[in-house]
Amino acid sequence: MEIAKDWIDYKIIDMANGEKLEKWGNVFLVRPDPQIIWKEKIFPNKWKNINAIYNRSKTGGGSWEYKNKLPESWNIKYKKLTFNIKPMGFKHTGLFPEQAVNWDWMIDKIKEEKRQIKVLNLFAYTGGATVACLSAGASVCHVDSSKGMVAWAKENVKSSNLENKPVRYIVDDVVKFVNREIRRGNKYDAIIMDPPSYGRGTNGEVWQFEENIYGLVEICTKVLSDDPLFFLINSYTTGISSKVLENILRINLNKMKSGMFTSGEIGLPMQDTNLVLPCGIYGRWEKKWIN
Repeated sequence: MEIAKDWIDYKIIDMANGEKLEKWGNVFLVRPDPQIIWKEKIFPNKWKNINAIYNRSKTGGGSWEYKNKLPESWNIKYKKLTFNIKPMGFKHTGLFPEQAVNWDWMIDKIKEEKRQIKVLNLFAYTGGATVACLSAGASVCHVDSSKGMVAWAKENVKSSNLENKPVRYIVDDVVKFVNREIRRGNKYDAIIMDPPSYGRGTNGEVWQFEENIYGLVEICTKVLSDDPLFFLINSYTTGISSKVLENILRINLNKMKSGMFTSGEIGLPMQDTNLVLPCGIYGRWEKKWIN
């Protein structure tokens, strides 16, 4: 497992009873997590001064319960990157801190290449990967079907002082967009995707991970440049192994690109313990010439 251990502004303080106590800058939140199946709190006293807790509803969804004053939004930093945090529906805050593992990996790959890299970021959400790639010197095409998430991504890019970097924002269904890029002959050196388990596009297009992920990767190979750098699939879909993501990449890329395939889990450490919270999976292909 790769662990996002370099955070300063974000910490998991404790975990128990299906919930995690998190510190986001100076804000303390309690949010549910299905991986936390043990009952005992290690630091029970630290649960007393929280700003808000997300309570799940028995009928589905849930809502925030505010305990202390909470700003409408605030910033946190990861190294040189700055992100805007806002509690939103279905327990989210607009950022998945475990993704720092992938940000570091992408930044290193882009900087090592010593050339202008064109990145296609699909299901790009609030732009964590977009900010990371821009900071490394790449140009980014940021695609998401939610107008609100794209607007949030623009805020994150601006907060990181990267608004003058080469970035294109697209509000569209990702499959339709990639098919248009194929027809236009546009190519990218790196592709990132973080597809949901289930979702709908701008015009109601239905996305189901198990049904659609293979076909999307297949068409994405048609917009890869002749000298691609990497292809990353990230997923939170329950029941899917990281090896499945690697297999999909191998089937689609092995016959046309030389390089290295890897897969695994990403996680977050709990402060002052040896505990790690599993948070997601990835499959990667990366340019790596082997003699």
